[in-house]
Amino acid sequence: MEEGRRGDRETKSAAGWTTLSSTTTLEEKRQKANGSVVAGNGDAGTSFRRIVRLFFACMVAGGIQYGWALQLSLLSPYSQTLGISHSYVSLTWICGPIAGFVVQPIVGYYSDRCTMKMGRRRPFILVGCLIICISVMVIGFSADIGRHLGDTKEHCSMYTGPRWSAAMVYIVGFWFLDFANNTVQGPARAMMADLSAGHHGPNVGQSIFSLWMAIGSVLGYLSGANGKWHEWFPWLKTAACCDACANLKGAFFTAVLLIVISMTVTMYLADEMPLDKQDVDTSSGGGGCAVFVDLFKSLRNLPPSMFKLLAVTAVTWLSWFPFIQYNTDWMGREIYHGEPQGTAAKADVYDAGVREGAMGLLFCSVALGVTSFVIPKLCRKLTSKVVWSISNFLVFVLMAVMVVVGMVSMRGYRPSLAAGLTGPDPTLKAVALVVFALIGIPQAVLFSVPWAVASEVTAEEGGGQGLAIGVLNIAIVVPQLVIALTAGPIDGAFNKGNTPAFGIGGAFAFICGVLALIWLPKTRGVSNAAVVAGGH
Repeated sequence: MEEGRRGDRETKSAAGWTTLSSTTTLEEKRQKANGSVVAGNGDAGTSFRRIVRLFFACMVAGGIQYGWALQLSLLSPYSQTLGISHSYVSLTWICGPIAGFVVQPIVGYYSDRCTMKMGRRRPFILVGCLIICISVMVIGFSADIGRHLGDTKEHCSMYTGPRWSAAMVYIVGFWFLDFANNTVQGPARAMMADLSAGHHGPNVGQSIFSLWMAIGSVLGYLSGANGKWHEWFPWLKTAACCDACANLKGAFFTAVLLIVISMTVTMYLADEMPLDKQDVDTSSGGGGCAVFVDLFKSLRNLPPSMFKLLAVTAVTWLSWFPFIQYNTDWMGREIYHGEPQGTAAKADVYDAGVREGAMGLLFCSVALGVTSFVIPKLCRKLTSKVVWSISNFLVFVLMAVMVVVGMVSMRGYRPSLAAGLTGPDPTLKAVALVVFALIGIPQAVLFSVPWAVASEVTAEEGGGQGLAIGVLNIAIVVPQLVIALTAGPIDGAFNKGNTPAFGIGGAFAFICGVLALIWLPKTRGVSNAAVVAGGH
């Protein structure tokens, strides 16, 4: 039976789907080095130590997610204080799909083939983390750098106009941050699939990844909700950077510290086996062009189940990006009735709403972390497709609630009724926080199940995990590009704040709930094929 599987893998390699040969041999090497056997159950103590080591080997995911949580909760509002209008905020996120399309396939391709002594994935994790640390510091000090480059010399407490030099510095830092995030996340996910392959299955590995993302998110959103960084560290405030900006700096300083610590733990504990040069498939010839040649060969030769997975993933992310981009801005504008570049009072109210939104995202992350524990069991009992479908129907309901709450809070967006509003209605604020918390449940599915399904489908076809994750990432970046290019025109056409984007997201969530039931394969995260996915 095993010889038949290997022969099938070799046939598919000729078709362009496989990126590595002898994956089973490499997995056997790693297990032999660890003194373990896939078929054996092992004693409970060894199994416990193995899972604990696997858990801490993924710690870098928590550090990266800490910085990502700050990016999600604070940067869209912060960019508006620099003069970027609400209609164009989505365009600042266009670097995400570009970085995802260019960086992740390239990094996935080369991480599948990397023969460095430190392993296949860790070199990319190291470089990416260092770039992230530099990028967040550039963003945090963008207002100060802009002042030195020619922005207004007025004190930030008095000036409410645009600061274009600071905005340009911010965008450069934002782009590098997104490129670096993509450099780290793909190899980190692939490494979890590699390390968990022989003992636990892909759903366990990806659920650990999801749990660390939840931990990082909780800490990151808690940091973003903290409005006292400027009091604890007064030197963060400058003539160009007042309270809200100084709080951003303080949060990003902690991000650098946590990323360095988590990266060090991962580099030490992840027991990657170096890839032998003879195990690398060099048939594509190497070089930058070969990366995309091999990628599109893989797309052309994907099995039908993988095409359906990519389609469902794309529609799923179409439903999520409006919330990801506008969550705290929605809390600051629609619920708290603030304005990022309004009067001092309106700006303070908006900043309070943004911090409250970050607190709501903290609740979201707690729900995400709790849910991540039960996802493997749910997938084994209900199948991954049913769990994925249910999560999308839940997103549909929650997006619909956000639309209704926003319309009620803003009095139907009628200027005559909304002009005098300031501060939140306690009931609507409570409903908004509940929505933020509940949306963590489907988010746990979003961050784990698609990757686990891809791991199983890839293993059945004999593909490398790095390239498989790069291919799946295309199904994420394309809808992100669509949202980034259309959110601004939609915002201008309706002139109803963030509500139209959430309505569109809810519609896509409902469509995806149906498609998931019809198109996705019946996987449970426990098949024998999944055990050898991307093995060393």
